[in-house]
Amino acid sequence: MRQPETPFDSVESAHEYVQLLLEALADGKKDIDSDVAIAETNGARRLQALRLVQYKLEKLEHHLQSSSRLLNDLRTLRRLLLEERVEPAALAKRTGTHG
Repeated sequence: MRQPETPFDSVESAHEYVQLLLEALADGKKDIDSDVAIAETNGARRLQALRLVQYKLEKLEHHLQSSSRLLNDLRTLRRLLLEERVEPAALAKRTGTHG
């Protein structure tokens, strides 16, 4: 019996999951930016906390973008190793056609 699919069953699904996380992160950053604008007129302690949140979100965004690139590289390498991407010349040689 097969286990239910998770976001990490394949490189493609993990990549898609990371992309969704990046979208959610962008929404969160917009919310924090507007909260910072309000806090600048209200309280220094709240403003400091919000700026720390901004910093942490920036770090998280950087890590997720890096993860996305790594997953994309892994997907490409897997395709090369499994010959999912066949070069046109190699394909013509295998099939006996010239193109």
